Formats: sequence, C-alpha cells, structure tokens
Amino acid sequence: MAKVSVLVAVYNAEPFLPQCLDSLLAQTLADIQVICIDDASTDGSLQVLNDYARRDSRIEVVSLDVNGGQAHARNVGLQLARGGVVCMVDADDWLSRDALQRLYEAFDETTDCVLLELRKVYPDGREERYPMADFSTLTGQEAFRLSLTWQIHGLYGVRLAIHRQHPYDETCRAYSDDNTTRIHYLCSRRVGRCSGVYYYRQHSASVTHSVSPRRFDYLTANESMRRQMTELNVGKTLLDLYENHRWLNLVDVYMFYHVHGRQLAAADRRYGLSLLHRAWATIDRQSLLSATTSKFGYRPCPSFRLFRLQEWFYFTLRGLLGRNRH
Repeated sequence: MAKVSVLVAVYNAEPFLPQCLDSLLAQTLADIQVICIDDASTDGSLQVLNDYARRDSRIEVVSLDVNGGQAHARNVGLQLARGGVVCMVDADDWLSRDALQRLYEAFDETTDCVLLELRKVYPDGREERYPMADFSTLTGQEAFRLSLTWQIHGLYGVRLAIHRQHPYDETCRAYSDDNTTRIHYLCSRRVGRCSGVYYYRQHSASVTHSVSPRRFDYLTANESMRRQMTELNVGKTLLDLYENHRWLNLVDVYMFYHVHGRQLAAADRRYGLSLLHRAWATIDRQSLLSATTSKFGYRPCPSFRLFRLQEWFYFTLRGLLGRNRH
C-alpha cells in the first residue's frame, strides 16, 4: 500500500501538467500513488496524463466524460486512494522534492492533519511565502478557528479514514474547498505542519479575480458549511463563531454585487440577489457579536430592503473614497 495518495484534478491544464507531474515523480518519498482525474478536458491534458502513466506505474488516470468540477473529480479519485495519507495538488501547481517525505514523517499517533509550507508563485517568477500563524501543533478546533481568517491555509495531508468520511463538498463549483478543509480540521485530534513546500501558481483569471456569477457561490458554500457543522454537533460556540464569519462574507459578497452588478447579465444579477437575500435570511442574527455588527454597513437591519439600502449608501461612499475592491 502506498504511504501517500495524491489527488490531481485536471481540466485543460496541458501547459502546466509536466511541471506538476515531474515534481511528484521526483519526490524523495517514492512509495506514493498519484491519481489524476481528467475532468473532460478539451485540450491535450488527457494525452499528457496517459503518456506519463505509461512511463510510471505510480500514476493512475481516470477520464470523466462530463465535466463535474474539481470537487467531484477529486471525490472520484478519493475512492481509488490506497495511501494512509491523502493530499491534493492542483494540476497547475507543484511540490518541492522533499514535500511528501516531510509531510508523511510529520504524522504521529495523534496527528490527523499536516500542513505544507505554502509559497505563492506569480507570473513574473516572484515567490511570496504564505504568512501562516506560528505553531507546531494545534487542536482541531484551534485549526478551525484560525482557518476562518486564513491564518492557516488549506493545503495539507489528512488521514485517509477522515477524508473518506468527509469527502469534498460538491455543493457548488467554487469555494466549497474551504468547507472540506475546515471539516477535516474540526475532525482532527491534532493538526501539525512540515517544511515541505507547496508551490501555488497565481492566475489573474481565477474565479476570485474575475467578474463572474460564480462569486455568489461563496454564500451557498457558507450555508453548506453551517449545515455540516450542525450535523457534526460541534456546539453553539463554534456555530456562533461561524455565523459571524458568514455575516462578514455576506457584506463582502454584497460589495461585489454593488461594484460589478451592472457587468453581469440580468439573470445573473437576479440570481446573485436571491442568494444574498437567502444568506441574510438564514444567518442567525441573534448570534452576531457587536464587534461584527456595530459598524455602518454591517448592521443586520430589520428587513432585507433596509439592509440593501444600507449597503448602497455604504459602498457608494466607499467608492467615492476609492476604497471598494473586487
């Protein structure tokens, strides 16, 4: 049985695949399983994958007929995983040569998750180290809390048993990865870290940098996370903490709607507004802290109509001051 299984979901990543796969095959930990799931690519990605698989039996290729998104593709691969530890690598990213060795060796009897060191790599070749919180090990709840504000990132290895019990959230095509990460942290006894490096390629055309109705999926993913936490009986303290997080995200996504709404099709604007309304209606506003809601622009308001009016004034004023982003 392999020590580590690596899930690589692939969709039209032909230019980047060789660097990704070469970094995996060059790992100092040789006993690995690399599961590549081609998500109905329309470029030459599948041919690249098959060429690599013919040269190295550690690479296994699954070809999907219909594009179902990263979460679905990874879940297909997860069912084939044989390693005691599972991690994922995006098809356009790569690992340092010792990353999986460092990752595997950091697990002990009570450690269920281990984070890699993350370095963002920009188109000009510049690297930026992710400013992660200073820790050696965390409890699962501590890791969950830090992940809400991304003081720790979401690139890690996790025990196969936990991952099988909590597969990737397929609620929506964008942003649901965050949910899977946080659930894995919550279900871990201890979360550790290692010095192996994950190189994260930065793209200006990514969903988080583009004007797309998929940005509203963040609200759907947040609601799914809240539902999963309830099913896990995590307790009121953590649920209340997450509701405050959802409220901040609601205002953040409303800024996107305010700034870019006119660039979207009418149907997409209606879709986005319906999700904003649903988030406003489903968040437990009794759990919101004064620190979350005391500032103008963040007040809950007795009706969604008044909330929208507040947001219009708030983001219009911010716009005049040049402070709106997205």
